[in-house]
Amino acid sequence: MVGRVAGDMLRPGIETRTPAEQTALDQPSYRAQLDYLLANSAFYQRKLQAAGFRSARDAGELSDIANLPFTEKDEIRASQAEAPPFGTHVAAPRDKIARVFSTSGTTGDPVYIPVTKADIAMWVEISSRSYFATGMRPGMTITSTYNAGPFVAGVALDTVASLGVCHVPVGTGNTTRLVRAMQLIRPQGLLCTPSYAVYLAEHLADHGIAADQLGLKRISVAGEPGGGDPLIRERLQTAFGAMVCEAMGIGDVSISLWGECDAQQGMHFCGGDYVHVELIDPETEKPVPIEDGARGELVYTALQREAAPMLRFRSRDHVVVHTGRCTCGRSTMRVRCIGRTDDLLIVRGVNVFPTAIRSIVAEFAPQVSGAIAIKPAKKGVRQDPPLPIAVELGAETAADAGLAQAIEQAIRSRLVVGTKIDLVPYGSLPRSEYKTKLVDFSTAAQ
Repeated sequence: MVGRVAGDMLRPGIETRTPAEQTALDQPSYRAQLDYLLANSAFYQRKLQAAGFRSARDAGELSDIANLPFTEKDEIRASQAEAPPFGTHVAAPRDKIARVFSTSGTTGDPVYIPVTKADIAMWVEISSRSYFATGMRPGMTITSTYNAGPFVAGVALDTVASLGVCHVPVGTGNTTRLVRAMQLIRPQGLLCTPSYAVYLAEHLADHGIAADQLGLKRISVAGEPGGGDPLIRERLQTAFGAMVCEAMGIGDVSISLWGECDAQQGMHFCGGDYVHVELIDPETEKPVPIEDGARGELVYTALQREAAPMLRFRSRDHVVVHTGRCTCGRSTMRVRCIGRTDDLLIVRGVNVFPTAIRSIVAEFAPQVSGAIAIKPAKKGVRQDPPLPIAVELGAETAADAGLAQAIEQAIRSRLVVGTKIDLVPYGSLPRSEYKTKLVDFSTAAQ
């Protein structure tokens, strides 16, 4: 169970530190983690020595971390292929590993993520700060829709238990069960993806159930970008009569690292003492100063990880940064995720995140439902204009060439990208009970 809290922070002594204060405190942990890697991880021994670092002293201070090499997801896959099941990067002996999670393996063998008892406790601590920031409090009843099987999201169950709430886990794909539980148990909080929250709102409306009469006060969304989109947030808050805040993590580092407070001005970094975060330019790979308005890719370094530490792990999450003390009292940096490299399309030299297109289309509600499907003409990241996009009409809207042209013009003026909008009937695009895939290559040529 969590201890006493001060105000609206779970760990005020940590969450009110300035980034400079936190970096100074993290220096000994960073040096110790490097010593640990060089002593216990064959992967990092080779990687660091090849880059000219034979000791933690050679690496210098935490402020010099940009001199060290990145760790890429493909390297971890190759490491596990070389030495299955856990890979050469693993730094803890088998008898210390307490749990093994895995990725879905949709593009090949799953990547296994081993954790020790101490690693789990660290994840729970970080995630507890994150969920607390989003409004989850001791004494509340919370329902969740995350998968708790082989995936790292299962640690959410440990985290929720640590917060002292009454937890009603439902899992993915059980909407009927979830709705009945909400009607009978009336939880005050809901943990789910933004896609599922939108799906749930539509499901309730289609079945004549008033979402704002179910008793929800808080919705904490995570798992994909979108929860911070003003239009999506307003749609959900209006439907449920509940405050919507978002959280974000990455399975290789921690299930939740960021959590948004009531100010709804970005997600606070919640990994102080355990994780160091950097911002880089994804194209040049050079550091980007962390200052208000800065944009870049998040890079993470574990400071106290035992089983599978990550050194300068590239997240592929692209964010915009907010700095300065928040009205909630926290002084940690805040971010808003604007997309992932995995979803990026390049249309005649212009980088386009599908979430940016979705945000613009959502501005045309209620003429549109908000559901879209980008359908590239060919496989791959690079595309030629116009980019084909299916846009679903609102429930009571007929197809209108003028509407399609208005959406095309809005996207062109904001994103400098030519598109071809195909308006499709309401309900014709698939809904997701977990994460929404905005790019559909099913009809694309090779």
